[in-house]
Amino acid sequence: MGRSPAANAAAALARSRAGQALGRSHNWLQLAKFCAVGASGYAVNLAVYATLLRGAGFHYLGAAACSFLVAVLSNYTWNRLWTFRHDRGHFGYQGLRFLVVSTVALGANLAFLKGLVELGAGKIVGQAIAIVLVTPLNFVGNKLWSFRQG
Repeated sequence: MGRSPAANAAAALARSRAGQALGRSHNWLQLAKFCAVGASGYAVNLAVYATLLRGAGFHYLGAAACSFLVAVLSNYTWNRLWTFRHDRGHFGYQGLRFLVVSTVALGANLAFLKGLVELGAGKIVGQAIAIVLVTPLNFVGNKLWSFRQG
């Protein structure tokens, strides 16, 4: 069964917009900055996670949720001040949107982490992999909603 003309037109428009977005150097620079901020958040997340897991005896999913909160605060601050500095809106609204996107990413992270641990990955290795797996979702959500222009 073929798609309707409207569905074909919508798909063509989406491909055109994606092609335009990929051709803009500004978007690539923003992605690089987002990844740099993410790398620092990644380090913060894993350091806090390991400390809570090993030092404080937290359950691995609880440690992941707590380390997420610390990393998300750091990431929001740096993304607002550096990555998306020209796209800043109201601090509270933008922060709330960032929190929503990050919470969705956390849900995906916890699902990946649980699955990886159940498959035999270590808890720290599983968390390291899970963070990487949710990064694209996190970037797209923040680019298109949290820090969108206008």
